[in-house]
Amino acid sequence: MTEKSPNIDNRFYPLPCMFTLASLFCGFYSIISAVNSEFKTAAIAIIVAAIFDALDGRVARLTNSTSQFGAELDSLCDMVSFGVSPAVLAYLWALHPYGRYGWLAAFLYVAMTSLRLARFNSQDCETDSNNFVGLPCPAAAAMISAAVLFTNFLGIAGEVKHISLLLLVYLLSYLMVSTHTYYSFKELPPIKMKRFQMLVALLLLFILVAAEPQIMLFALFLIYLGSGPVYALTKKIRSTKKSGITMKKPDH
Repeated sequence: MTEKSPNIDNRFYPLPCMFTLASLFCGFYSIISAVNSEFKTAAIAIIVAAIFDALDGRVARLTNSTSQFGAELDSLCDMVSFGVSPAVLAYLWALHPYGRYGWLAAFLYVAMTSLRLARFNSQDCETDSNNFVGLPCPAAAAMISAAVLFTNFLGIAGEVKHISLLLLVYLLSYLMVSTHTYYSFKELPPIKMKRFQMLVALLLLFILVAAEPQIMLFALFLIYLGSGPVYALTKKIRSTKKSGITMKKPDH
């Protein structure tokens, strides 16, 4: 066991921890709802848990109350809310008809979530904070929830059997432990737009989500899901073109 640095703040701060525990409550409530076959309620609970999870860190930074205790509590609660909870929801909603492949997919999702959290906690805090290495587990859990809400919008309120959902769980498991880069949204994205234009764009996006949340949430999380591999592909293409141009330079 390694010794902790004496500079690490281990104090207990109630306000951010309450947001973290609220996220845990939503994750636990999602499990109860999924067991009772209330899949839509379970999906909404996970999305609410993701909102609380996004708020706890911001509240801690705004109130200057970040601590090692809060970070460890957040990681443990994330394991339940975004690891066990979406895995149980996915299994009871769409995976159990596939037998062994179904419950193995659910277990793989939980295992990859634990590895994702362990890797995130062990990363150097001075690394680029504007990006995540691998798909964040709240986004992966929200993708499962968005799929549940989207199928509910299509009129399928109960269990679903489709091979794409089994493959989705395997894909999410891979992306969480991959090295693909995902934007963290801790700051505004570097888009060349005026502030007023950005405000109008965000307002229009909010209206679209409010008008058709089940469709828009599914579309937005699907776009975010694909942003990592697309960014890696474009980066590889650019580096290949750059190296090709460098090799073709004539000698003087």
